[in-house]
Formats: sequence, C-alpha cells, structure tokens
Amino acid sequence: MIKDAAGRLLLIKRGHEPGAGLWSLPGGRIEPGETDQQAVAREVLEETGLQVACGRLVGTVELPGLGGAVVEVSDYLATVTGGELAAGDDAADAAWVTAAELARLPLTQGLAEFLAARGVYPT
Repeated sequence: MIKDAAGRLLLIKRGHEPGAGLWSLPGGRIEPGETDQQAVAREVLEETGLQVACGRLVGTVELPGLGGAVVEVSDYLATVTGGELAAGDDAADAAWVTAAELARLPLTQGLAEFLAARGVYPT
C-alpha cells in the first residue's frame, strides 16, 4: 500500500487473470530466494515504474486464485523513492486515486473491505 503526499492510493488495473480489468494494489509472486520486502520492491517497479522502500506488514488475506486455488496475499506499506509512474509488466494501467475515485472503480474482490478495515480508505 503506497500513498503519495496528497494521500492518494497507488492502484494498478490488472492486465491478466485473475481479476483482469479490475483495479488492485500492485503486487505479485515472491521469487525463489527473495524476501517479502525484495518482492514488494521488484513487483512495484515492474508494474508501476516506481522504486519503493518496503515498510511494515499491514495484513494478510486469502483470495481466490485461478482454478479454485487460494492465494495468501501479504500487504505492506511502502514509500516511493524514485521512478516515474507508468503501467508495466502485467498491469494494464496504474494511477494514484482518491477515496472518491476508489469508490467508483471496479476493484478486485475484497479490496474495498480490506482497505476500510485497515483505515486506509472508507468503503
């Protein structure tokens, strides 16, 4: 979870399943030998063009994956340290969004509730 100085949240529009066309937090898989923090920095850079410093763990949720699989997702706070915002890798788009804009976007399952439960944005 990354916010800018104006309090807007960084989201990506998923380019592939699961959730193609829906907006979500940047993220992805941990590669062999990577720490969670290294994976956060790599995935954010690949999906958004932004360099980040990974902060504390905010929470973990289980989400539906492809073929009935269940995927455990850990969300961390992160701070932008460089780069230019541009969709990349498997992201169809990337944007900084306000709470009002978030309410109008098609989001991945459970994201609005997750953010509200952690005080990031109200539902």
